[in-house]
Amino acid sequence: MLLRDRVAFLTGAGAGIGRAGALALARNGARVVVSDLSAARAEAVAAEILSAGGAAEALMLDVTDDAALEAAIRGTGDRFGRLDILHSHAGIQIPGRLEDVAASEMDASWRLNVRSHFVAARAAMAVMKPRGAGSIIVTASNSGVQYDRGMIAYCTTKHAVIAMVRQIAVDYARFGVRCNALCPGFVDTAFNAGFESQMGGRGGLERYVSDTIPMGRWGTAAEIAESLVYLASDRSSFMTGHALVVDGAESL
Repeated sequence: MLLRDRVAFLTGAGAGIGRAGALALARNGARVVVSDLSAARAEAVAAEILSAGGAAEALMLDVTDDAALEAAIRGTGDRFGRLDILHSHAGIQIPGRLEDVAASEMDASWRLNVRSHFVAARAAMAVMKPRGAGSIIVTASNSGVQYDRGMIAYCTTKHAVIAMVRQIAVDYARFGVRCNALCPGFVDTAFNAGFESQMGGRGGLERYVSDTIPMGRWGTAAEIAESLVYLASDRSSFMTGHALVVDGAESL
């Protein structure tokens, strides 16, 4: 198994890509701490892993609570004596152009899409750096390498988090800790509500996916999860500071 005996902490892992990532890491041998804002969702994912013979525990966590987020990550390192993988995934999507988005909505986007990843990475680094090993993976988006019309808050924060990942990478590469951004394109989850509204409903979004994405289809959460496993494992041991785009060539 690629990740045998490794310890992984995930945020926003109760549904969609986060859930698929937790299942894939566990399937490859990692002990997974599944955190989510919803305790019920986190528990359901952990139970699914346990029923398949994997190792997991569930945690209700609000990633905008700095103290709770830091304590959860550091506590994981203390309990297991190591933390090998952080997948900082929780985020928010607020649609709208400059005139449509309130300053408070931009603040909310920044807090979830950038600041929470900063706090999580900082806490993980405190565990990983002394051991000289670790993989920090932050979910950005292909919106971080292109510009989506009418998505100022989302695009701005996704570009920012990729810059932050690259800065962490160059600052800590010599300490054996890698940091990469996972940049999915369109995957059919509830997270697309903002884009769906912007495009006039489900039909408009379906047409966009079939007509604009060169591969002509949605990605799947399982496909994104395989990229997460790659970034978490030694198969990507010489990769750091990279924005791994998995989007069916939409951003090209």
